[in-house]
Amino acid sequence: MKDNMNQNLMMRKVTIDASRYNIFSQRSNSMSVYSGLLTGTDKLSLVGLGYVGMPIAVAFARKINVIGYDLNAEKIKLYKSGIDPTNEVGNDAIRETTVDFTNDETRLREAKFHIVAVPTPVYEDHNPDLTPVIGASEIVGRNLIHGSIVVYESTVYPGVTEEVCVPILEKESGLKCGVDFKVGYSPERINPGDKVHRLETITKIVSGMDDETLDTIAKVYELVVEAGVHRASSIKVAEAAKVIENSQRDINIAFMNELSIIFNRMGIDTLEVLEAAGTKWNFLPFRPGLVGGHCIGVDPYYLTYKAETLGYHSQVILSGRRINDDMGKYVAEQTVKQLIKADKPIRTAKVGCLGITFKGDCPDARNSKVNDILKELREYGIHPLVCDQVADAPDAKRFYNVDLVPISELKELDCLIIAVAHREFKTLTNEEIAGMFKDEPNDKKVLIDVKGVRDRKEMQALGYRYWRL
Repeated sequence: MKDNMNQNLMMRKVTIDASRYNIFSQRSNSMSVYSGLLTGTDKLSLVGLGYVGMPIAVAFARKINVIGYDLNAEKIKLYKSGIDPTNEVGNDAIRETTVDFTNDETRLREAKFHIVAVPTPVYEDHNPDLTPVIGASEIVGRNLIHGSIVVYESTVYPGVTEEVCVPILEKESGLKCGVDFKVGYSPERINPGDKVHRLETITKIVSGMDDETLDTIAKVYELVVEAGVHRASSIKVAEAAKVIENSQRDINIAFMNELSIIFNRMGIDTLEVLEAAGTKWNFLPFRPGLVGGHCIGVDPYYLTYKAETLGYHSQVILSGRRINDDMGKYVAEQTVKQLIKADKPIRTAKVGCLGITFKGDCPDARNSKVNDILKELREYGIHPLVCDQVADAPDAKRFYNVDLVPISELKELDCLIIAVAHREFKTLTNEEIAGMFKDEPNDKKVLIDVKGVRDRKEMQALGYRYWRL
């Protein structure tokens, strides 16, 4: 009997030791990924090489081995040719980078640290479209190996990483999260077209499913983020932090847009009001404008969608969204009113538009609210000519059925709309602008300055029928 007891104790000790070994193995797996990246025995993969993913891949490639994956074969071909269609890092950086660009998903099996940076748009009814992040999870899952870490950067509502993505990774890989692989979330903060606020210079929020994973993810990002990292207490906290960043900006811009509408009725120039108010130390420097793109104009809907599922109907956030979504139509209506004041027949008015991208000095035309201006003008029978040397012309055609024209074709105009603040447009001389209009008195010429890039007093002194938000 004593022998049986000793045998049972021995078996129990072996079981306990094995359990400890498994725990140790799981704990060391996360840190071994970091060590493997540093020594070159492991690789990092970047899934989704757009305006966000590609700069991240290039940054990490300066430190470790990186596989850059995108399912768009044409995009991969451009990168391999040394061409940066996003203009985020430039052709030289693409030619010099060591990123291993591929559209072969099986290459992901060579990596143990995966970063998913795919877009998260909304449907026409403003509900979240998780198709890209679901598809990326399926791809990563099919090629996930034991001991890997998967970090999502895509903007989502709190809960998506753990409640939507993890089950897909488990199903596709046959592995168990928390045992065979780990997950984390680190929201992207890259500002497309911004050459100052880059990955390296913006504090990076990081989170992990446990302390060990969080520590590894933090150390990996610290390789490239000079500004340092902020360790969020949970994945959901990190998800929430990202989605409210853009919601806050959206609400503040909506307030400015509402002020612009009010002040326009009062005959007061909004930007002059903001300049005066801005002399107070705590006045926030927001300005009115079109709110498009794949972040500010989209992210608030992710938050309000999740709130709806919990029985709360957002009031402030959705109110701001309604105002901003209507601004393109508002600008078009003001354009028509100015044409009427200039005694121009609306249907035959020749209108030129400078810019179609969602922001200045960025080729991305997705979800651009400039298109709302164009659509509304077409409702009045006006068919504007659109010029944008920065925009991706195929995207403009695909998304909006707009054929971009060179600036030389903007001539004999009745109205010019400066819709986007590209450098090329901000540096136009008064003579160049005058050359786009018909040869007639300036009070017959309508200049709509959506971004307020021209000097109002100067334009009005020249006699233009000038209007801006």
